[in-house]
Amino acid sequence: MKIKIAPSILASDFAKFGETVRQLEKNRADYIHCDVMDGNFVPPITFGAQAVAAIRPHTSLPLDCHLMVTKPASRIREFADAGADIITVHVEADPEHVIQNLEKIHAAGVKASAVINPQTAAEELFPACEIADMVLIMSVVPGWGGQKFIPETLKKIEAVRNFCTKLGRDIDIEVDGGITEANVREVIAAGANVIVAGSTVFRSPDMAATISRLRG
Repeated sequence: MKIKIAPSILASDFAKFGETVRQLEKNRADYIHCDVMDGNFVPPITFGAQAVAAIRPHTSLPLDCHLMVTKPASRIREFADAGADIITVHVEADPEHVIQNLEKIHAAGVKASAVINPQTAAEELFPACEIADMVLIMSVVPGWGGQKFIPETLKKIEAVRNFCTKLGRDIDIEVDGGITEANVREVIAAGANVIVAGSTVFRSPDMAATISRLRG
């Protein structure tokens, strides 16, 4: 399965988003990861659909929008209209309507993904694996960049990949948080194939080389 690198623009200069996404495309990133935080589901506030719409004309790369928001169903249409290619919703934000939310994303013409936080069991993601295009496993507590990778995440990645294999579904498994060149091989070996990297990419003196090494 192809390894894809999704740099998180949360770690970049917010004043230079257009320049940043053009640079990421030039340096062969696969996705642009957009961390949307509303100040309720997680304490920080980052940006919303307007920022995604502003970024859209500057890159042809898929915009991977991770919605860390309450009531995600009410936000799906605005992000689809803004140009999102993938919309990811948290199981924890609306646990009773995960499948309905994924179906709503599909109905908006966008790829659908579900995500779990570090304290949530891998099994909570299993129902989503049956219809999602991608699932995301957080390897840090969501809200802030630059945190250290939680090693227990590796077992969750393995459990989700094994479940998808049993289903006969070869879907993307994304992992977000604390991934570096030192631990990325373990993450991929566990079954992930979409790697979110923020600080590792944006603090690098050679972005292209770092992205290449992360991909392996």
